[in-house]
Amino acid sequence: MLTLTQTLNLLQELDFRPKKSLGQNFLIDPNIVRKSVAMAELHPRDVVVEIGPGLGTLTQALLKKSHRVYAVECDRCLCDFLQKNYGEEPKDRFHLWYGDAVEFPVAGKPTSEEYKVVANLPYAISTPWMDAILSQETLPSRMVLLLQRETAERFLAKIGTKAMSPMAIFLQSAYDVKAMHPVSRKCFFPEPSVDSALLSLDRKKNPVLFSREEKFNIRHFFTERRKQMKHLIAKHLEPSTAHAWLTCFHDGGISDTVRPEAVPIIMWQRLGSLPAKTID
Repeated sequence: MLTLTQTLNLLQELDFRPKKSLGQNFLIDPNIVRKSVAMAELHPRDVVVEIGPGLGTLTQALLKKSHRVYAVECDRCLCDFLQKNYGEEPKDRFHLWYGDAVEFPVAGKPTSEEYKVVANLPYAISTPWMDAILSQETLPSRMVLLLQRETAERFLAKIGTKAMSPMAIFLQSAYDVKAMHPVSRKCFFPEPSVDSALLSLDRKKNPVLFSREEKFNIRHFFTERRKQMKHLIAKHLEPSTAHAWLTCFHDGGISDTVRPEAVPIIMWQRLGSLPAKTID
């Protein structure tokens, strides 16, 4: 686990300057590394996916606790450093994928293999990466994510609040929140302008996933979140589909005058089973 001094020395040795555009804020607090690993409850046979390993401060801790680590890093300089320092791990325990984590959300891990995710997510890709991970054939059994605090709060938004979003619907349909731990911006170098949060998520016993078309429609409704659902349904859905949706609202005891942010998640799940081709 790297301290601030060790991190600065390594960056100087590599002649590396963190790129703000890539969200390269390196974790320098060993306590947060230990907390992340503890929240993951890793066992010797666990397979772990890590996003943006950077200088490997979390990677090192994960390799000590788990069976294999699959990591994806988009910076060539950092990839070379990681390969040099961890590429000789015995029994093929460290797999490093060079590329964009949004395109390769599980870092090349075999699709059917059970796994956990433990990651210090770059702020810029948190939402698109989460969308990508929720589209995988096999969902991680647990995710321990270090996120921008505002992003974590959006993921956990409650029904009826302004923070409610399509991503909150998709995530909360598949995962239960086990814990959330605040993390100061001072735990990183360079220091970001916002605080973070360590979020632990457990896959539901029967997770509900949405198809690409269902996600499209839900997002479509949220682009006009100030309008009532009955008006949005009439505007965007074909007549037969609109009738089926309105019937679903009535049968569920939900007023069709609510706005998208106030529709219960279970209702979005029911609506997802109905045909929902948009007109426009």
